[in-house]
Amino acid sequence: MSSQPSQQYAFRAQKRLGLVGGTPNYDTLDSFEGPDVPARTYQYSSDGRLFAYAVPTGIRIFQAESAQLLQELLLPNIVEMNFSPRGTYISTWERPNKLEDGAQHKNLRVFSVSTGEELISFTQKSLEGWDLQYTISESHAIRLVSQEIQVFRPAEWSKGVVDKLRVEGATSITLSPGLNPSVAVFVAEKKGAPASVKIYNLLSLNGSPLSQKTFFKADRSQIKWNTIGTHVLVLTQTEVDQANKSYYGETGGLYLLSASGTFDCRVTLDKEGPVHDFTWSPNSKEFGVIYGYMPAKTMLFDQRAKTLHDFGPAFCNFISFNPQGRLLALAGFGNLAGKVDIYDRRTLSKVTTLDASNTSHCEWSPDGRFLLTATLSPRLRVDNGIKVWHCSGPLVHIQHIEELYQASWRPTLVDAAPPFPQTIPPAPAPSASVIEHAAVAKPAPARSAGAYRPPGLRGLEASSVYKREDNTPSPSGTPNGRYSRSPAPGRAHNRKHVPGAATSPSPVRNGNEPDKRGRKRKGPKEGKKDTTVAVAALEEQARPSIEIQVDGIGAQAPTNGSVPPTPGADGGILDPIAKKVRNLNKKLKAIDELKEKANKGERLEATQLKKIETEAEIRKELAGLGITS
Repeated sequence: MSSQPSQQYAFRAQKRLGLVGGTPNYDTLDSFEGPDVPARTYQYSSDGRLFAYAVPTGIRIFQAESAQLLQELLLPNIVEMNFSPRGTYISTWERPNKLEDGAQHKNLRVFSVSTGEELISFTQKSLEGWDLQYTISESHAIRLVSQEIQVFRPAEWSKGVVDKLRVEGATSITLSPGLNPSVAVFVAEKKGAPASVKIYNLLSLNGSPLSQKTFFKADRSQIKWNTIGTHVLVLTQTEVDQANKSYYGETGGLYLLSASGTFDCRVTLDKEGPVHDFTWSPNSKEFGVIYGYMPAKTMLFDQRAKTLHDFGPAFCNFISFNPQGRLLALAGFGNLAGKVDIYDRRTLSKVTTLDASNTSHCEWSPDGRFLLTATLSPRLRVDNGIKVWHCSGPLVHIQHIEELYQASWRPTLVDAAPPFPQTIPPAPAPSASVIEHAAVAKPAPARSAGAYRPPGLRGLEASSVYKREDNTPSPSGTPNGRYSRSPAPGRAHNRKHVPGAATSPSPVRNGNEPDKRGRKRKGPKEGKKDTTVAVAALEEQARPSIEIQVDGIGAQAPTNGSVPPTPGADGGILDPIAKKVRNLNKKLKAIDELKEKANKGERLEATQLKKIETEAEIRKELAGLGITS
């Protein structure tokens, strides 16, 4: 096991649950015994001291460092659980049921971690926002019940509610961190009345709000406090987009409020479109926002909503500072390609770019040096697993896990985590899993025959990117179109003009044959005979007329039915060198188009990247032929 406890991570899959040590070996903790049945969920305490998982029969609580079993609670049907900030209490939620005696089912329970004793219980029907919210010192806990904020003292659960405040229309509450806790209360828009956010001091709830802001277009909200609890960001959203631009509703606006009530404003976002993600820096003095239609714009603001830096447009929808606030990750997950750009916050320069395709979950390690990305089920049922990247770019660990449901680092308090160095540290040696993965990596796919083309377009001129460039003949089953090199027998009207041959009317329909205007045509036998004669005459005229110019000397082309030399753009015959130059130029043009796509942010396939790598070789070959470009 690693000497740095912050490097431990946990995972939960359909068939197993495990704890894994950190750098450099990422060994599974042998002392941890996973459950015999599938676990429903797991949870670390905020300080990383405890680890617990739920199975159908109950909850088991372990010491995270040594994986020693501390407590087992026999509680069937637990769906969710949470530790209090210091790990003193654990809350559990089970699906509400109707009891036979008609009493309310108290499905939210709070237990003592040390003794396993049930301390208090509540009826909580909704899973959304189900748990109590604690202050960092665990001196107070609050919950919202029917538009009423109820306050408890965990040290005196038996006294029940010690303070309360009713806020008409309140739909959610968010307790701030910090030593002077505040409560942000969101009131949704209803019957023409505007929505609002009101901030109260937790220790004097009966007074008037310290700060408040009203706005329209707000059925729900996301509320995020900074680390010290002095400012809060509020993102308002509606369930339905009246403009029908988004299936997921409309973003109303992003607002910044101070807990003291001395400052509030709407954050100016100068690009139309939704807010994809926003987050505070751990220093509590700045925040980042990703907004606008793709490619989205990423901006950094200070605590007065003034612009600090514009990262420019990019295909991203995820933003995260590392716990020390030194590095910033911008990524595009979900329906985006999975590219992750890591920036140094001090210099605002890009450190590296990671290719973390199919990522469902992304999280910084507590020491800020590693990034964990996981592909989870059921969103994606293939290639499930965990990857650990160093902040400088290299992949240092891979763990493939079938039907992976959950993965996360073991938390560590910021004060306990090692400080981030002045310069980006070098990456450690990769684990054996990375070396094994590279050894058994799938070989590059064989060169495909080209993009699918509908039957009606086969044989026509294709985009230069998809043209055949290896001079291999087309498959015999390829249909021949209007510009096919080798027309099918009997299809003389599709034949290209042969240089040197006399121009003649179409051999398919002569002057006596009626056209499409309704005039009577000849019978099929007679028309076929005329066609055969015309084709034979045309071939007889063309055969002796073809000559190839080789070093200024005319050479008679073969007349035994072999493929004639390639005609040039001006109707002449290309010599072998000119033909080779033309093919090489086609390849360069295709490479230029691929590079242009890559510059626009489009993701290229492995075969396309391989094609770009051949550019230097092609130019060298052209230079050998005396052609410079």
